[in-house]
Amino acid sequence: MEAEAGITGIRRRLQEAGQEQLLRFWEDLEPAGREALLGELRQLDPRELREHCLWAQLAYKQESSAPQRPDHSMSPVPPAFLGSVSRSQQGELCAWEEEGFHQISQNKVAVLLLAGGQGTRLGVSYPKGMYSVGLPSGKTLYQIQAERILRVQQLAKDKYSTKCTVPWYIMTSEFTLYPTQKFFEENNFFGLERSDVIMFEQRMIPAVGFDGKAVLERKDKLAMAPDGNGGLYRALTDNQVLQDMERRGIAYIHVYCVDNILVKMADPVFIGFCVSKGADCGAKVVEKAYPSEPVGVVCQVDGIYQVVEYSEISQETAEKRNPDGSLVYSTGNICNHFFTLEFLKTVATTLEPLLGYHIAIKKVPYVSKEGIQLKPSRPNAIKMEKFVFDVFQFAKKFVAFEVLREDEFSPLKNADSANKDTRTTARRAILWQHYRWIRKAGGRLIDVNGCQVVANYGFSETEDPPAVCEISPLVSYFGEGLGSYVKNKAFSSPFVLDPEKAKELLV
Repeated sequence: MEAEAGITGIRRRLQEAGQEQLLRFWEDLEPAGREALLGELRQLDPRELREHCLWAQLAYKQESSAPQRPDHSMSPVPPAFLGSVSRSQQGELCAWEEEGFHQISQNKVAVLLLAGGQGTRLGVSYPKGMYSVGLPSGKTLYQIQAERILRVQQLAKDKYSTKCTVPWYIMTSEFTLYPTQKFFEENNFFGLERSDVIMFEQRMIPAVGFDGKAVLERKDKLAMAPDGNGGLYRALTDNQVLQDMERRGIAYIHVYCVDNILVKMADPVFIGFCVSKGADCGAKVVEKAYPSEPVGVVCQVDGIYQVVEYSEISQETAEKRNPDGSLVYSTGNICNHFFTLEFLKTVATTLEPLLGYHIAIKKVPYVSKEGIQLKPSRPNAIKMEKFVFDVFQFAKKFVAFEVLREDEFSPLKNADSANKDTRTTARRAILWQHYRWIRKAGGRLIDVNGCQVVANYGFSETEDPPAVCEISPLVSYFGEGLGSYVKNKAFSSPFVLDPEKAKELLV
């Protein structure tokens, strides 16, 4: 009865949007199906739906035309606004780290995780953060990240003799919210205070056919998809997240993607660099491995900061080099950003509507006009999304900070059948990092015969380290303090340095 009462108004709104086809199978539906469909349709503003579908169709037509390349309008990030772990003086790095820890100790720093995507490319049906890459401890990405937050809080507390909190905001989607909540609850929030882990949901938007019509996935369900990691800005206001940050006294937010196993949560050096430069917006970058590497480049276009995708520039531009032989456009984007709360408030409340959508042509299951459920063999629809870095253009003072790839960037995107960004490469990246930390701290790793194992290099995506050692983030955030546990000591592989083992080694 309720569905029948609501159908008249919904039908009128769909006519206004030019999307009456979404009720094509109304007469075929059982009461539960009608309620489910009406529930989705009620959330769609007719004006926004009309504009959304028209824009998707127009963008699709423009996609097939020759793209305008920004090559002649591009310029690299000026040196004054580009920091670097490898090229900055040690004194500068220490000063930035000190500033970052000071802000953390004042409860002014939060981390915000973009976790709305599913693990489809990984070949799993659950959120990526719940994935284990096969470390000896069996830890998932979520656990590793939670423990890094606990450790950075402890380091700031030890340094300033004050208890401090780094709240963890996690943006999920319709696909990932419930399993993420359940996973955290089952694991007691990995030792974090439950009230300091705040989950919220990004919007879902309809997929659109090439004819400009929203797609029905089933007779009683629209084909919906998250609105991209740039949906963050709308979600911040939809879920009153900015108000929560303001209530807690947060001033600076570190935003990152879930799939980087090496991410430094609330990185004091990065936070301190951005604060010291007076930046309202910042990006971590890594040096491109080679000119044609398929990563976006942080740069200026007509004096405006943005990320230019590798596919948008010519080979000639990608290969341009400085007099010292380095690439002119070397600043590879890794979706790791700094924002002030004031900047986020301005973007979310005023500027978000100015962000354009990016389109992706996808294979979307749908119901034919005859009511037959189909899985297309080739792309049949347009999904649209916004990107988190699209807001660089609004920054009054933008900075970039270059870090070492082997220390801070190893994304987990694909199943092991792919040749990069896999479970294996992510596991190798963190095990190599921990191997380097042990060696630097004066520890030795030995094989089954009691012989010391040493590599002639410090990292390889194609080979495992000569010995397996894993260091809990609860013991060391980024290699600090390990000498007191491992100096002049030998350890058999595999070796796991967790808090319990650390206590034993101090005795």
